[in-house]
Amino acid sequence: MGSIVRMAALAGLGLAVAGCSSITNHRGYIVDETLVQSVQPGIDNQQSVQGTLGQPTMKSQFGQPVWYYISSQTEQAPFRQPTISQHTVFAVYFDEAGNVVSTDRSGMEQVARIDPESDTTPTLGRERGFLEDLFGNIGTVGAPGAGAPGAGGGR
Repeated sequence: MGSIVRMAALAGLGLAVAGCSSITNHRGYIVDETLVQSVQPGIDNQQSVQGTLGQPTMKSQFGQPVWYYISSQTEQAPFRQPTISQHTVFAVYFDEAGNVVSTDRSGMEQVARIDPESDTTPTLGRERGFLEDLFGNIGTVGAPGAGAPGAGGGR
């Protein structure tokens, strides 16, 4: 009977440890180092880059034509928000004729961590309390000069 209890305890411990593992998720472009390194300035153009790397994640809308291939890997512990563990942006810069001018790669050093300050959005104007919101308009509706019907304004 004691061995059954020990086996059940070990099985429960195994399930508890397995339940605490984090979930890894990949988002965006899947980077193939061989293909990324094959893009050469002065040799490739937009057609050859699209044939090699596929459709970019984003294209620049203004200025110099740039294609961005964005890849992120996130990890999520149970009952937690996902966090970015790896992030890569591969940028391919083109000239006006569509030829590759240069390439650039950036990683986690470019990721901005933004934490909200609070649960409320600050607004311009004065701060009003609950009672001011509740009773603030008493006497102002229909007051003379307010332009409301029956307010005694001009005819």
